[in-house]
Amino acid sequence: MRVMSAEEIASRAGGETPFLHWPERSSVFAEREMRLRQLARSHAMEAYLVFLALIAHEQQVALKGFPSVPVPDAQAIDRAARAGLPPLPAADWPRDPAWRDAARGMARALSSSAPAGARAVLERLAAEDDVYFERQADALLHGLGTGLDLATAPVVGAALQVYWTHLLLATRDLHQKQGQPFGRTDDETGCPCCGSRPTASLTRSAGESLGQRYLHCSLCNLQWHMVRIKCPHCLSTKSLAYQSLSAAGGDGDSAAATAKVQAETCDDCGSYLKIVHTDRDPFVDPVADDVASLTLDLLVAETGKERHGVNFMLLFGDPGGAPPPDEGGR
Repeated sequence: MRVMSAEEIASRAGGETPFLHWPERSSVFAEREMRLRQLARSHAMEAYLVFLALIAHEQQVALKGFPSVPVPDAQAIDRAARAGLPPLPAADWPRDPAWRDAARGMARALSSSAPAGARAVLERLAAEDDVYFERQADALLHGLGTGLDLATAPVVGAALQVYWTHLLLATRDLHQKQGQPFGRTDDETGCPCCGSRPTASLTRSAGESLGQRYLHCSLCNLQWHMVRIKCPHCLSTKSLAYQSLSAAGGDGDSAAATAKVQAETCDDCGSYLKIVHTDRDPFVDPVADDVASLTLDLLVAETGKERHGVNFMLLFGDPGGAPPPDEGGR
């Protein structure tokens, strides 16, 4: 007997899978902070996870008080829809100076609570000029290694996430009476809002999205549906497999945590993307659990697979390195 996929079950039941799931302005980063603190307990990366929790706390503060900034008007949204493009493209959207103010404010706030070893970097970041911030943003958003300051990248990336999350929600709220401003684009592997790659995917365990897989945007926190039989990088349906860390030899708590995270690998394109399961733990967070399962990245990399997901809190490479460009290679 063949087991039906979650998509088939929903279709036969007459249900319609929502294409998008939105971040909650009041809690998106606060929930990430709580998950990071939970994962940090007795973790080998405890100090770093706690530091990321501090960053997430400041992200929530910044998002709550983010000022009004320009968003695309109805004509711009229509042009993007007709062209099959996201209306707030990460690489091309003219960034408002407010994101730099947020970054400096976060750096100042973190410098008073961060570990001693990070304070000098945070104080330096708070004093950097506009040119520095814009060059770092370009490097992160274009996936360029040249010129990227890995020491400050998590905070710069965090400020960009706050800015784009605000743009996403402000655009939705402004235009929702005229219809949904975000929809399917020609590139279904990229975020429908900003075109960015996902950090990871997650399976949902409630409502009309029961059992469905959603990709989680690395920049604006939007989640968009993609059927589980497709590779999120090359869209192949032929050679997907799942790998996870074995509980053998590990302590009970860490083994239980990593079992909620898998690496979805594709032999056709040689890539992988992590997937987290809310049915195994309702508090999983794609960004937090991605960082906490770094060992899984190391093990999958040994098989020759390349990471597809982008996480500004988990940048790999040498001091000038960054995730590879996503130009034409999705």
